[in-house]
This record gives sequence, structure tokens and C-alpha cells, in this order.
Amino acid sequence: MDLPGIFTKTNLEILALLGKEKLHIREIAERLGCSPAKVHGCIATFREHGLTTERWEKNRKIIILNEKSGLLQAINQLMKAGKGEREGGPTDTLTLFDAISPLDYRYYGRNEKAFEELRPYLSEAGFIRYACKAEAALTNTLARLRVCSKGIAREVEAASKQVTPEEVYLEEDRIKHNIRALANAIRSRVSGKARPYVHFTTTSHDIICTADAARFKDFSHKVLVPKLIGLERTLIGLSLREKHTLQIGRTHGQHAEPITFGFAIAQYVSRLGTSITSLEKSASNLRGKVAGAVGAYNASSLFFSRPEEFERLVLAEMGLKPSPISTQVVEAEYMTRFVNDAIAAFGVLANLSDDMRHLQRSEIAEVGEHFEAKQVGSSTMPQKRNPINFENVKSMWKEFMPRMVTVYSDQISEHQRDLTNSASSRFVPEILAALYLSADRLDRIMARLAVDTKSMKRNFGMSREFVIAEPLYILLAAHGHPDAHEYVREKTLESQRTGIPVRELVGKDKAIRPYLRRLTAHQREILNNPELYTGIAAKKTESVCSHWKRTFRRR
Repeated sequence: MDLPGIFTKTNLEILALLGKEKLHIREIAERLGCSPAKVHGCIATFREHGLTTERWEKNRKIIILNEKSGLLQAINQLMKAGKGEREGGPTDTLTLFDAISPLDYRYYGRNEKAFEELRPYLSEAGFIRYACKAEAALTNTLARLRVCSKGIAREVEAASKQVTPEEVYLEEDRIKHNIRALANAIRSRVSGKARPYVHFTTTSHDIICTADAARFKDFSHKVLVPKLIGLERTLIGLSLREKHTLQIGRTHGQHAEPITFGFAIAQYVSRLGTSITSLEKSASNLRGKVAGAVGAYNASSLFFSRPEEFERLVLAEMGLKPSPISTQVVEAEYMTRFVNDAIAAFGVLANLSDDMRHLQRSEIAEVGEHFEAKQVGSSTMPQKRNPINFENVKSMWKEFMPRMVTVYSDQISEHQRDLTNSASSRFVPEILAALYLSADRLDRIMARLAVDTKSMKRNFGMSREFVIAEPLYILLAAHGHPDAHEYVREKTLESQRTGIPVRELVGKDKAIRPYLRRLTAHQREILNNPELYTGIAAKKTESVCSHWKRTFRRR
């Protein structure tokens, strides 16, 4: 989809006009002072992307916006052109490329699928929607306990669904308080009888803590965890496919003992699987509160003999449990553990990406990212095919991993609460968005990863004769050699110096022959064929992958 092609000045002006009224192509051209042909081309682009529909009225074809289009909704939120007037003074409406965060203009705003999946939960509009749901859950529970009527509860719930972020922020500009502004936006839509029960007995962070817990929990279960499980399945498939593919193992950047490439990937299957289950558990355990300004149920206890039960009922409507005890905020550790689990999963993705990036180096060349036919690797070196996607994932992790320190800092809130986390806590959605985007990118790349078995054999061949050093030393020691490690070490140095293979040097040593005669046929085969010295790499790969396939089978 050519999204950048939609974001032109003329296109945005046409969308703005159609947002106000239905128009014919010639009418649009007259309003904008351009040719009908140009407008026709713009409308063709809109039609291609499902932004507009057409209808005949009085022998004229009228252009109408397709209000059901997710892309149109995204454009309306991020790309409104021109200037508007609002209470409190003039302001420019931000376009995508006016945004400061790269998440918006580079990684999120132009990716329609990501936008549609993340927006309902991680955007400010998503937060306001969940805050309104918390307010509706409150009045529904009041009605259930006969504090107000069911009719009032229905009225408040209906009003809560109509509140927009724009009106909340306009009201906040006026009164300088975000949650009171939200309550006022709901109150403005209900009858005088219903207004007293909006935000009844609650404090701002009853709503904020509950809304954040609910949206992050829903996002994790409905979007993030399924995305990570998709990547896990891709890794399982790759691991099983390559379970017998010989690869030289590497420690400290040096050749070590042989493994299989499938076994190397199985490490990440296990680590990611463990991270997913931990993240899922901590997301499920996020807590809300309806305990009032200092957490002691001061206001709700005026009306309920069991205010904790009132809290439980409100939160149950949001799919949450209450914090065991609260101040003005829930116990911080629930959110801390959740974000920590997200960062830990991100670290697994970064480590995998770093390994794949190194294996793509020219002198190793064991794997390669799929490269599109028109893709450019370098602005000056036409031959380059850089591992940009693996580098992107590691780079994103480098940006967002340190933010965990801020989350730890947000555990500290003086007495019953201070405002030192009011700004910093707003950035948690960016961490979750970055993890989602990186998992999505890595899944696409790993699914099309090219594995060069010839390069793997070539690289193994560079160390083939030295691979037997470990099994040789262990077998000699097992059969009574008094200083097997030092003996084999000296032979490897001699081999490096003379170019004579270790096996040949050892075979010529008469003093060592009595030990060699004690070896079993299988042990001799390993020494003669170092390719076989992979332990149970293939078997372990199968068992690890089988475990995680069973774990996520019904997801």
C-alpha cells in the first residue's frame, strides 16, 4: 500500500472538504482552484484504498467518505490538514511528519495494520476509552447496589461511549485537570438526575490505575502475546527444519564445538516461550482500584458497609482484581513486573537479532535476510545487502530497555502519593508498542531467513581438526592418562605451528597408543569424524520445540 502517496497537500484538502459535505468532482475542483482531472486522480487513489464511495444524486456522481474505513479513521486522527480554532487559542493540527517520536512518523503511523492493532489500547484515545469504561462500570455497580437506578447507569454508559479525546482535552485546558475533564464530558451528555453519579466516590487514580491495568491487560492478551506466539511458531518451524544442519558453535567469538543450527535457534524458542508465559501471567495480574484518595475507602464507606466488595464488583466489570491495599495508587510492583517481563522478552528478540546479524557478516555468511528486488542496501555502495531488520530490532531494544530504570523509579511515591510519576508513566505504552513492532518485524524476517548450509560446512571445516581436542582429552583422562588436558593442549599448539592435523600427531605418538586401544568403536568414530560430535543437539531441539508447541497449541 502506497501510504505516503495519500499524504499530499491536495489529498488532505479534499478529505477535509469531504468530511464536511458530499461533493461532485467539479465542485471539489472549484473549491480548491485546481483542475477536475487532478481531483479525479486523487479520488482514484482514495477509491483504491477504500477511503471513498460514490453515489448518483440528480444525475451527478457524488463523492462520499467511507466512514467505516480504518485507514480513514487513522488519517483523521493523525493527518488532518490545515489549521483549526479551539477554545483557548489557535493551534496547528499535527500531521504525521510534524510528530516528534519516530514511533509515530516512522514505525507506527504509516503501518496500517500496526496502527489498527495498537491504537485501541496504547493511544491516548485508547486510554480515554478505557477511562470512560471505568466510569461506566462504576455507575453500573452503583445501580446493581441500588444507589442509583438502572436507567441512570444506562444513560451514563451510553454517554461514556460518545466522549472524544478532543473534548476531554479542551475541557482540561479550561480546568487544568484531566480526569475531572473526562467526568465533565460525560456529565454534559446526561440528565440532571444522572450527573451526581458520574465519578461518584472515586478519585482520579481510581480511574487511571484501573484504565491502564485494563487496557494493558487486554492489549497483552489480544495483541501482544498472540504476536509473540506467532514469532515463537516461526522459530519452532525453523529450528525443527534445521535440527540436523551442522554448524560450528562459537564462544567468545571463537570457534568452539559443533552444534546444529536448529539447536542454536531452539535456545531462543525456549527463552522466548518462557518470556511469553511470564508476560502473560504478569499482564493477567495487573490490578485496579476503587479505594479513594488515600486508599482507605473514605468516600465509599459513607455509602457501603463493605466498600471492598463495592470495589471488587466495579473492577470485575473491567476484568480486573483489586490491589490488596492501595494508597491513591495501586501497589506499584504489579506494573513494574509487567513492564519488566515485556523488557525481558524484548531482550530475547534483541539477542536473536544480534546473533543473526553476526551470522550475516561477509566472512561468515551462514544466513541472510530476504532482500526485495528493488531494495537498496547502501546509498553509495550498490552491492551492499545489509542486515537492516536485525539491526533495527537491536536498536529498538537499546532505546527502550533503559526505560525500565524509569519504571523502577516509579515504584517510589511519597506517603499516599506524589506526582513524580505523572509524566514518566505515560511513556509505558511506547515500550509495549516497540516490542510489538519488533516482534512483527522479526517474525517476517525469520520466516524468510535464508540458511547457507555450504557456508556452514565451510566454516566448520576451518576448525574441523581442532574439534577433536575436547573429546580426545576427556577420553584420555577417562582411561587413566595423568595429564590429558596439557597433553592435548600441546598437540593443538604443535598442529597450529606445523600444519599437521592433531589426529595425525597423536596417532604417531607411541606413548599414547595404549590409551587409544581402550576406546570403543563409537568413541573412535567421533575422533575420526568430528562432524558427529554434536552431542544430543538434534534430540534436544526436538524436545524443546515439542514442549513449546504443546504449550501454545490452542492459542
